[in-house]
Amino acid sequence: MRDFVHLHVHTEYSLLDGFARISELVKVVKELGMKAVAITDHGSMFGVIDFYKQAKKHGIKPIIGCEVYMAARTMYDKDPVKDKTQGHLVLLAKNMTGYKNIMKLVSKGYIEGFYYKPRVDLSLLEKHREGIIALSACVAGNVQRELLNDHYEGAKQEALKLQAIFGRGNFYLELQDHGMEEQRKVNHGLVRLSKDTGIPLVATNDVHYLRREDAEIHDILLCIQTGKTLEDKERLKFSTREFYVKSPEEMEKLFPYAPEALDNTLKIAEMCNVEFDFHQIHLPKYDVPYGYDANTYLRELCYQGLKDRYGNPDQELKNRLDYELKTIEDMGYVEYFLIVWDFIRYAKENKIMVGPGRGSAAGSIVAYTLGITDIDPIKYNLIFERFLNPERISMPDIDIDFCFERRQEVIDYVIEKYGKEKVAQIITFGTMAARAAIRDVGRAMNMPYAKVDAIAKQIPFQLGMTINKALELNKTLKDMYDTDEAARYLIDAAKALEGVPRHASTHAAGVVISKEAIDEYVPLYMHDNGITTQFPMGTLEELGLLKMDFLGLRNLTVIRDALDLIEKNHGIRIDFSKMSYDDPKVYEMISRGETLGVFQLESPGMRQFMKDLKPDCFEDIIAGISLFRPGPMDSIPKYIAYKNNPAAIKYLHPKLEPILNVTYGCLVYQEQVMQVVRDLGGYSYGRSDLVRRAMGKKKMDVMEQERQYFIYGKIDAKGNIEIPGCIRNGVSEEIANQIYDDMIDFAKYAFNKSHAAAYAVLGYQTAYLKCYYPVEFMAALITSVMGNSSKVAQYIQDCKRMNIEILPPSVNDSDAKFTVEKGKIRFGLLAVKNVGLSVIEAIMEARRQKGRFVSFMDFCDKVDTREMNKRAMESLIKCGAFDHMGAYRAQLLAVYEKVLEGIHQDRKRNIDGQMSLFSTFEEVMPQTMKEDVLPNVAEFPSKILLAMEKEMLGLYISGHPLAEYAEEIKEISTVTTGDLLDLRDEFENSDLKDGSYVRMAGLVVHRQNKVTKNNHMMAFISLEDLYGTVEVLVFPNVYEKYVSLLTEDSAVIVEGKISMKEDEQPKIIAEKILPLTKKQKYAGEKDNGEKMKLCLKISRDKDISLIEQMKPTLEKWKGNVPVYLYVEGKDRKMQVMKADKSLWVKIHRELLEELEKMLGHGCVKVHESDPLSSNPSHLGVG
Repeated sequence: MRDFVHLHVHTEYSLLDGFARISELVKVVKELGMKAVAITDHGSMFGVIDFYKQAKKHGIKPIIGCEVYMAARTMYDKDPVKDKTQGHLVLLAKNMTGYKNIMKLVSKGYIEGFYYKPRVDLSLLEKHREGIIALSACVAGNVQRELLNDHYEGAKQEALKLQAIFGRGNFYLELQDHGMEEQRKVNHGLVRLSKDTGIPLVATNDVHYLRREDAEIHDILLCIQTGKTLEDKERLKFSTREFYVKSPEEMEKLFPYAPEALDNTLKIAEMCNVEFDFHQIHLPKYDVPYGYDANTYLRELCYQGLKDRYGNPDQELKNRLDYELKTIEDMGYVEYFLIVWDFIRYAKENKIMVGPGRGSAAGSIVAYTLGITDIDPIKYNLIFERFLNPERISMPDIDIDFCFERRQEVIDYVIEKYGKEKVAQIITFGTMAARAAIRDVGRAMNMPYAKVDAIAKQIPFQLGMTINKALELNKTLKDMYDTDEAARYLIDAAKALEGVPRHASTHAAGVVISKEAIDEYVPLYMHDNGITTQFPMGTLEELGLLKMDFLGLRNLTVIRDALDLIEKNHGIRIDFSKMSYDDPKVYEMISRGETLGVFQLESPGMRQFMKDLKPDCFEDIIAGISLFRPGPMDSIPKYIAYKNNPAAIKYLHPKLEPILNVTYGCLVYQEQVMQVVRDLGGYSYGRSDLVRRAMGKKKMDVMEQERQYFIYGKIDAKGNIEIPGCIRNGVSEEIANQIYDDMIDFAKYAFNKSHAAAYAVLGYQTAYLKCYYPVEFMAALITSVMGNSSKVAQYIQDCKRMNIEILPPSVNDSDAKFTVEKGKIRFGLLAVKNVGLSVIEAIMEARRQKGRFVSFMDFCDKVDTREMNKRAMESLIKCGAFDHMGAYRAQLLAVYEKVLEGIHQDRKRNIDGQMSLFSTFEEVMPQTMKEDVLPNVAEFPSKILLAMEKEMLGLYISGHPLAEYAEEIKEISTVTTGDLLDLRDEFENSDLKDGSYVRMAGLVVHRQNKVTKNNHMMAFISLEDLYGTVEVLVFPNVYEKYVSLLTEDSAVIVEGKISMKEDEQPKIIAEKILPLTKKQKYAGEKDNGEKMKLCLKISRDKDISLIEQMKPTLEKWKGNVPVYLYVEGKDRKMQVMKADKSLWVKIHRELLEELEKMLGHGCVKVHESDPLSSNPSHLGVG
């Protein structure tokens, strides 16, 4: 048997075409006894580093390559007929020179040669030929195409051209046999060519998947790529099932007539030797002032910053700074800090808002003294080693937030400073997540939508969820899989494709800066948003490149705009750097849950948590942000209880108190885990971070080894104590084990305190602005979400709660953004549909130069109407921007086109020299434009005026069609559109989930009927409440019952379940629809006569007298909903009691909030089924 190496392989990074997963590919190659394998993805090099590492890990020699596309003429020709097709050519790197040349070719193919595909040409190959072996590729290769067309001489010329470029011995004619007749014809010609020219043969299989049986999944993948179904006979389809990783024996049987073609695969593999060095760092050089080197300049900047931050710093601060500086110098990251300091300095000097910090960088005093962060790491006990650790070699990671509107200015500065060829944005890959994979595969298989949707809905909607995990967690899904053959086939196919890259896009914030031109280190990719690297962020870091996250944070723009408005209206400029974070009024506002718009504290769940927690110091905010996540949320009741009763806190050992007292005895932060192993076990700072990482990543073998060291210590080979251990430090074995167990249990959820502290700074700052300058803050906040009418409506409702009046748009008083006018908020013109910045600038310039507009005609006279198109004028009229001038909207809509046309004609006459230089506007104005001849028409009805506002502004401003039902909606609805809007950002922390039963009252503003495949009618309706709009799906069985209620402008109550999909707004699946009437009472009656139930849990640590205390509250909300009490006994058993009918209630948000204040977070729930018919422990009332 001859040995063989696969040299033509398409991995999952031949997007939606290759299905040879790299992680499995190297294993299959090894199982089949092959010692090397190549990667040759179509036109790109996305996966080469991952491939290299995986191959090395499994003892397989990696051969780096690419199958490039050859332009029909030159790569710059882009004729739709002549240049639509491309040839294929396989390129393999012999060495690093070849690797770099292939990178250059691939990069230029995207950036300069892209036309349908990234193309190169012979001229470019000539320029970058060194260190490359070329293979003639598949039947789509230029040589093979000539042979297929019976042009032997043409094929010969193509082959000789390529041999001339790459040199004798570096170009091979590629034999393939996948059982296709055209390949047999081509192979006959290739053998003849080889004999005639001396160009050697090489045998390959065009690998697109790993095993023969994977052909079906690959077929589905092609359907997903092309948007076709398996039933479509005209679709792209591989004609055989032979495109897999064949064994050497199988390959030998295919080519008995060319044994040298197999031998040449080994020869080529031996010639290809690319080795990556993952220990080099390619930081750009920072030019320091004369007389300094990088080290001395960084030290100078830090010591100056130390004085600025601390005044007269003590020795402890200097020691901390010196320690960090030495670590940074030893690890070679001095230039890194200077580069970051420089562009942050540029931003601040140019009044671009910069965030206080993000992530573990906030633990560095170097970052603090340089002004990179604004959180004092000493005051808040933040740990440097969580950021940079000499015992864990990795690039430092500083993510920086900038004002959303001006982020690009900072990136432009970096590009200008270091050169555009050295700076690029970073690629990211969208992969097939569990639900998306099921939906994609279902479409490809042409399965009924309802069936696919039902299966997809069984996948829990949470981060990191996989199909296998869902099968373990969800019995319904498992039953479907076990009993339904079609469902099982769908799920298995989706599992096979889960995690496969689906598309490439640009990382929202990532930017890479290199020492030399970027394409010296990584290949480049051309995307709609510009040029990006072909390697994702993690790979760039492994290659030693400087990666930065330049994040645009909307909240910083809000703070900036609010500070500007405050300065304008009150004459003061607030400086947060000089502010302490201890204002009682701010904490009182947060404790009332009035934090809509406050950074990190505005979601419904977080607002309720703040009401329960009642934070009174900055550490509470940091802890709150850390706890309000899946996992740690279970500790919230304990945290609140200990905060309210510190005497109940018990520490397993006295040494834990100084570590955990700031969080009331609860383990909350990763930094606390590090501090525990240091203070009790005697670990070094660096090693404590390794323990933290092992716990966070659930590395059980590492954790158990560290347990031994933590308890008993570690002695090195020379008998020196490397780690003292708990026992040597006076902590018993039993207690040490218990502490370690607690840490393991919580460390997987523990949060980075540095990150939480940075978030808390912005949370406090925005809360301070809302507390003391609510009008300016809300104006800035609403401006920041002008493109999101639901959010605007939500914030305007909050303004009404605070008695802040919202003034309508006005051509006389509005600016582009929302502004403050005598304690009221004036609508910004940028929020008006069809009104662009140029129109607004023309209006504002006219006001500055010529004064206020006294009438519509005066407006037309003063404003440069070259910028004022008809659509913009119509929008301004409809939204009410001229209402204050006395004319009706109906009158202005009747004449505005004639007015604009008249002005246009006047201007034309003026240009033609037909108008006297001394004529006045009044003299030449067409008669139809004069003020006193506005048509004598009545104003539109209120309903139409409101509809105009909604059309132009996305919401109602002068009133609301549902205003008369406001009280009923508040009483009836269990959810608002605002809650559903927040749900996308908070689905893991919210009580509302996919499938949650909800009730919403609102207005049917749009209805679209659709006939199903079974010829039944269903509808999609847009339901609007006081905050925004949600889509409601009304399936046939519900449609038939309630179709009479689904007319547009009908006020209805919809009951149903939330439906959530990736990248879509939540919807409601209607189950019941009722008319909404004035003064309606609603007790939650369902079709089957059952009622909603209110379940209240009184936990062991609460006094039973609470039942008496609750009575007045329950009586205040008297209604028809039964109340059940769950009283937890000392033995933890639950006693269930049904309250007397005199204490039954009507469900209302205020009632639930009052009860939760008394009973605590999570102790108040509304249910649909009878609690007494179920085991109380499963009701979720605890």
